[in-house]
Amino acid sequence: MQKNEQLLLIEPHTQSDFHLIAGFTTKNGGVSPEHFHSLNMGFHVPDKEENVINNREIVAEKLDFPTEFWIGSKQVHEAKIEKVTKEDCSKGALSFDSALKDTDGLYTADADVLLTSLYADCVPLYFWSEKNQLVGLAHAGWKGTVLGIGEKMIQHWVGDEEVPLADIRVAIGPCISQAAYEVDSSVIEKITEQFGKKRMEEVTIQTDKEHYQLDLRLLNYLNLIDKGLKKEQILVSSYCTLNDEALFFSHRRDKGKTGRLMSFIGRKSK
Repeated sequence: MQKNEQLLLIEPHTQSDFHLIAGFTTKNGGVSPEHFHSLNMGFHVPDKEENVINNREIVAEKLDFPTEFWIGSKQVHEAKIEKVTKEDCSKGALSFDSALKDTDGLYTADADVLLTSLYADCVPLYFWSEKNQLVGLAHAGWKGTVLGIGEKMIQHWVGDEEVPLADIRVAIGPCISQAAYEVDSSVIEKITEQFGKKRMEEVTIQTDKEHYQLDLRLLNYLNLIDKGLKKEQILVSSYCTLNDEALFFSHRRDKGKTGRLMSFIGRKSK
């Protein structure tokens, strides 16, 4: 990922007629104070709305992608995926109330639309198909991962959009690392029920009788491989939102008093 103060940009190999814009914000270069210092992108935390709007306009200018073309959703840690179009532009861009309801995955076939999603440790999943002119985002916390949100995006594209599996590319963005992410046995039970004991053992390190370190990034990666993607089709970030304190907000590190980072993906018509 290419880094500047406000943004980490994904640089996939694409043709000149597929103008992909994709990346992840840092916590730096904005106007928010205190716990949200300084580039908080989330309306749903107790920051002032005017600060969040200003921060979003800063990012829009950096990307040369005005907020009137952004689309965002109210995320609920589930696995609903919504196909959106230009008609949905501006929903969730400059207010929380206007966001698409109860949706953790978005995709579009339209150019000049920027899909957005918010994070403070969960896994951002990016999807694109150059040949089919599709882009998508999925928000994968442990609950969304267990519900298969990444695999469901693949199912939508292959089934509904008739995209060959070989034409799909995925990036797994900055998120909390295994070393920083301890969960209790109730989470492990859900993972084991959904994916089996072998998979659970591949992605966890047991620390005591009731606690495990969970590699949520690896779990999403392996689930995508199981879905038929090859390793060459998946880019994986090594950034940890908890340990890379200079770059990222972290809900766990900051004990819930923190801002939100934003993933984004879109393609420009020119």
